[in-house]
Amino acid sequence: MASQMIVNSPPQSLLGSVVDVPGLLVGHFTLSERLTGCSVVLSPQGAVGAVDVRGAAPGTRETDLLDPANLVDKVHAVVLSGGSAFGLDAATGVVRWLDEQGIGFETGYGRVPIVPAAVLFDLPVVRAGDDPQARPGAEAGYAACQAATTTPPAAGNVGAGAGACVGKLFGLDRCMKGGIGNASVRVGPWVVGALVACNAVGDVIDPNTGQVLAGARTVDGKDLLNTHRALLAGERGSRPLPGTNTTIGVVATNATLTKAQAKRLAMSAHDGLARSIRPAHTTLDGDTLFALATGTEAGQVDLMLLTVMAAEATAMATVDAIRQARGVTTQTGRIPNADDLTNTA
Repeated sequence: MASQMIVNSPPQSLLGSVVDVPGLLVGHFTLSERLTGCSVVLSPQGAVGAVDVRGAAPGTRETDLLDPANLVDKVHAVVLSGGSAFGLDAATGVVRWLDEQGIGFETGYGRVPIVPAAVLFDLPVVRAGDDPQARPGAEAGYAACQAATTTPPAAGNVGAGAGACVGKLFGLDRCMKGGIGNASVRVGPWVVGALVACNAVGDVIDPNTGQVLAGARTVDGKDLLNTHRALLAGERGSRPLPGTNTTIGVVATNATLTKAQAKRLAMSAHDGLARSIRPAHTTLDGDTLFALATGTEAGQVDLMLLTVMAAEATAMATVDAIRQARGVTTQTGRIPNADDLTNTA
């Protein structure tokens, strides 16, 4: 189940996804050998792209070309993947699939697909019998493209969210299951959708209530701790290695934007992470959000409105990732989901 915000409607009516933006398709591929996978957002006609990296430990590909000062303005896909740096290889399979379809930036000597990517660290999440060396590679990226459709994508323990966990500041034995989530917001002719894979070191909260939904647990594992309050109270946690946590995602709109305007969209989308993850954008995370503008709606742009919509869609997609996640049993124990705990912090 995905989530969408209809303006002036109650939160419980949230439905939708990034594919509510015309011109986009989403596909997931989840490895059977291990809790990991990749997700792809395809834009066969090309979409104006941008990125904003706020975390201190990112893992990315082709982000420099998204700078508004640089030449290429349209991208043909964005890849979100598990597997840490190994997962960047999934983009190679996406490039191959796009090349086979004749999709890419025209160079005069052939079309070159433009495929930025970002990864999250899910290497410790290994079930009994899993292959710890299994990672999303080129084949996974290719398969995700083959699976891509305009139907609302699955959420939770799929694709890039398969091995995602949250609330890891006090150790993996006290974390909870993260995942990948969807949301969209509509105002008049404008649509902004988001796809977010949440693997944060912090807790995920409901921005409407302030309630912690999932995150670090107490020592006995039965209750939520509240990482933010614990830090301010002087607790230090186990300090996981930098780069072993991150939230990555795509926010997209049907508006016609320049690269500079798309950059503002990506920047504002991070406000949604700050509302739904606490703490966010830490030195231990690699938080990275891409923005895509398909340009199927040619009306005059209200950039302020779009940025507000982007933050809202991102926050709701992050919450959806947690609400759709399912608990898993690994070699080191049970990683519960939000529904497994009844006490809130």
